[in-house]
Amino acid sequence: MMKSGKSAASIFELHGVPAMSQAFPLALQHVVAMIVGCVTPAIIVAGAAGLDGRDRVFLIQAALVVSAVSTLLQLFPFIKGPAGQTGGPEQGLTFQLGCGLPVIMGVSFAYVPSMQAIAESFNVATILGAQLVGGIVAVIVGLAVKKIRPLFPPIITGTVVFTIGLSLYPTAINYMAGGTGSPTYGSWQNWAVAAFTLAVVTGLNHFAKGILKLASILIGVIAGYVMAALFGMVSFASVAEAGIFQFPTPLHFGLTFEPSACVAIGLLFAINSIQAIGDLSATTVGSMDREPEDKELQGGIVMYGITNILGALAGGLPTATYSQNVGIVTTTRVINRCVLGGAALILLAAGLIPKFSALLTTIPQCVLGGATVSVFASITMTGIKLITSEELNYRNTSIVGLAAALGMGISQASGALAAFPDWATTIFGRSPVVVATITAVALNLILPKTHKG
Repeated sequence: MMKSGKSAASIFELHGVPAMSQAFPLALQHVVAMIVGCVTPAIIVAGAAGLDGRDRVFLIQAALVVSAVSTLLQLFPFIKGPAGQTGGPEQGLTFQLGCGLPVIMGVSFAYVPSMQAIAESFNVATILGAQLVGGIVAVIVGLAVKKIRPLFPPIITGTVVFTIGLSLYPTAINYMAGGTGSPTYGSWQNWAVAAFTLAVVTGLNHFAKGILKLASILIGVIAGYVMAALFGMVSFASVAEAGIFQFPTPLHFGLTFEPSACVAIGLLFAINSIQAIGDLSATTVGSMDREPEDKELQGGIVMYGITNILGALAGGLPTATYSQNVGIVTTTRVINRCVLGGAALILLAAGLIPKFSALLTTIPQCVLGGATVSVFASITMTGIKLITSEELNYRNTSIVGLAAALGMGISQASGALAAFPDWATTIFGRSPVVVATITAVALNLILPKTHKG
């Protein structure tokens, strides 16, 4: 019973405030399941951009804060009723900004291949400038989602997700070996720690249950971290230098608008806007036994764009809905927004403590590689599941095969676009995702749909 005399809301209801004794452990479960995945893209980008210790800490700090704020804005939307009043009951809404569904937002691996390429050729400011443009693209997609959605059936989104997963494998392997440029790159110690971390993650995923399975990546990182410390691979110098409490500084890295980077990231935002429909649909179908309403989809995608615009200004990398947290919601059917809001508040608190962010930078790259290679494999398999949800006839296999072949082939063939302008290389030659997306969409529009071969 609450102090007001009213009963606490059920954790299985979307609205209301549940008992703290129930909400807190469930909120912590969501944080445990996603925090490593949330900060790892920031660590990868920081390495590709060659950031110093202070800026690495800031990028991780911003990732946590922006993810938390983005989640809260999605969970508790701005709504406008027919009488022009904000808030209140959701019946008869004329406008909704935010999905209002039980989702968690976090920095997405989907952008990592393109962000790596941009960071290596330009800097973090160029990524954030492209992210701001991408946020505008997402807002436009959200407003026109009904008209644009037919351009991205599962065969297209699946091909893109599949290509993203494949393109991340070299990153995982390089990390497992110790990180490109490391003096110990390829050493047996790096591989031993990476293999041990991967073994822990895989073992928990397949043999454990409950929180041990949900927290498999976090536990694997902790186990690998301990082993790496025994090998003398861990240094706490950055933790000692970091402050105790600090708000992220807006425009810390600045904003640079490079047209080629804006095109590459903007295209990914369009794809992820459509992909968000899948996560929102999986959430409502799996936990609420209904399809998402149009206003929820539109409000969610528009807010996705707005929060990424704000995130670019705050120095945070692109966020998206987190599928692993969708999985938790659909498995437990715990949909109360205060539970997920609690998870966001935990992330926010962690992001405001630079010492915590600095501690995350001490994780050796071999540990991150061992932990994330399974995540990248999961991304690839998600793509395959989307692809196989449609009939694998000659037309569809041609779309998938050609898109993946051209995307992966051009990006991996060093110098294949050497005779083209630099902007063309940045858009088409650095990351396979752009070429695969354009190829898949074009073939889906051009190839005849009546082919029965």
